[in-house]
Amino acid sequence: MALLLVAHGSRDPRHAATMEALRAVVTVLRPGLRTELAYLDFCAPGVPRALERLAADGVREVVALPLLLGRAFHAKVDLPSVLREAGARLPGLRIRRAAVLGPSPLLTAALERRLYEAGVGPADREGTGVVLASAGSSDPAAAEEFAALAREWRHTAGWRAVRPAFASARPPRTEDAVRALRAEGVRRVVVAPYVLAPGRLPDRIARGAAGADVLAGVLGAAPEVGRLVVRRYEEAAGVVFPARPLPELSSNAGRAGRRGPSGV
Repeated sequence: MALLLVAHGSRDPRHAATMEALRAVVTVLRPGLRTELAYLDFCAPGVPRALERLAADGVREVVALPLLLGRAFHAKVDLPSVLREAGARLPGLRIRRAAVLGPSPLLTAALERRLYEAGVGPADREGTGVVLASAGSSDPAAAEEFAALAREWRHTAGWRAVRPAFASARPPRTEDAVRALRAEGVRRVVVAPYVLAPGRLPDRIARGAAGADVLAGVLGAAPEVGRLVVRRYEEAAGVVFPARPLPELSSNAGRAGRRGPSGV
């Protein structure tokens, strides 16, 4: 059995570098599992080519795992179509499709790790408004799932507010959500990108965060994301590996994001 991580792809070289870093985390967590990386668009190898290589190497079963945070167009249409076509050309290769990454408490934990790295600690929760900013989707179900994530995160974590925002497809934009929180009297506003890797839309989120106090880093190769990838693999493959501990969260563990003028 092999694992094929399927990323969206981007012309921005930081995207592929971040996905490769995530693949490296997965190989550390599960060193005996062959783990490859492929892309739906822009980057190489594409999914069909990666599957062909696995089949040529004698692999008979593979779990194709979408590195996507929700069930929008790419998860519902693009990837199933690509896998069906590839499977028809490779009858000796059994392809299992894993679930998308989100929603999951591990992703919320990764969001909090990035905020802590940017200087927002547990003591800041009650006075802090969070703009949870995603790339955006025209799929109404995906948008509602994202809004539900924002509500749940506020309820469980104790932030003063958590507002969803989108870089494309639908309002509100990041800058609009920041302004709305300011208008409500929230003095400390932070932006948490709900995206896996840098690229054009994450850069738009960053520009929209100019009026916030803190911009956290993308989820990237956070340990929680690596653990979630392994969990989705286990669910699809029907195997369970012994759990390994994750690194502790720390409010001064690093500075992946940026601080704004208030010096949060």
